[in-house]
Amino acid sequence: MAKTLVGLEITEESVRAVELTTGRSPSLIAAGEIPLPRAAAKDSEVIDSDAVALALRQLWASAGIKGRRVTLGVGSRRILVREYTTQALSPDLLREALPFQVQDLLPVPVAQAVLDFYPVAQEGDQVSGLLVAAVSETIEEMISTLGKAKLQVDAVDLVPFGLARVAKRVAAPDETVAMIHLGDHTSHVVVATNGIPHFVRIIPVDIATTAVRREDPAYATPELELEAMLESVPPRPGGTRASLRSGTSQPAVTDLAARLRSTLAFFSARPAAPVISTVWVSGAGYAAAGVAETLDRSLDVPAQPVRLDQLVRLGKGALPDELALNAVATAGVLLGEGSR
Repeated sequence: MAKTLVGLEITEESVRAVELTTGRSPSLIAAGEIPLPRAAAKDSEVIDSDAVALALRQLWASAGIKGRRVTLGVGSRRILVREYTTQALSPDLLREALPFQVQDLLPVPVAQAVLDFYPVAQEGDQVSGLLVAAVSETIEEMISTLGKAKLQVDAVDLVPFGLARVAKRVAAPDETVAMIHLGDHTSHVVVATNGIPHFVRIIPVDIATTAVRREDPAYATPELELEAMLESVPPRPGGTRASLRSGTSQPAVTDLAARLRSTLAFFSARPAAPVISTVWVSGAGYAAAGVAETLDRSLDVPAQPVRLDQLVRLGKGALPDELALNAVATAGVLLGEGSR
């Protein structure tokens, strides 16, 4: 069997994995999603390690996934993503210097953070890009949980960076597009050109409720004051979570669309910002009642769905609509490797 790559996400609702062949035109080998019990996880955070490990074992068995080494996609509001400019250094030297440079910007002590820097542009001896900081304990707990399911983490990647690589496959060369992934409790927004992200926002949201709150001040940035974040509510009683397909609140859908519009407007208002030509939307939230129509009316540029079968060749049979929309983000963390 040819070498394959496996992408994995742990969300508040489920565990989801995609197995692809390598190469510039990857094919889908297997994909699946298993719902999680209530309170087993939040987006990219494990709460009940045993329950998540059990779901992972069930996922591998039911979906027929063979690979045991995974790229773990993460994305939650507890992950800080902000623009940052620093002196241009070699990757090794920058990695060593970064903890000392950014310690005052972090909501946790630098010793408790996992740091990364995604360079976007360089001018003279200054390089600008996106600083990413996650709580190390959270990442370690996820890796430990995967170990219980006999899985090994080869790499950890930010889901919005994977969505930027998806953008490269659906957009024309040099076209700037926005990618929006509507999850059950977390939405991701990234603006990218040629697969390079300019701007990232991770928004906690549940379109089944109209509850509103502000972002945690420890993670706030000035532009987030434009957005009142929708508060996640407890899932319905029962063994597993209810999907967004089971019902939505139209006022909440309208509110979400307004917040997405304000996020894109904030980016577009910045000096020398490239013009966004298209919005591509993935995630099962797009299939929720009224979402597609509301986004189409609310956004200033066309919005259209993107599915996994638009990105990779399918091995056998069609994918369920919800999985085809959800798995775009999961596959995105593999596309940088798979396109080599």
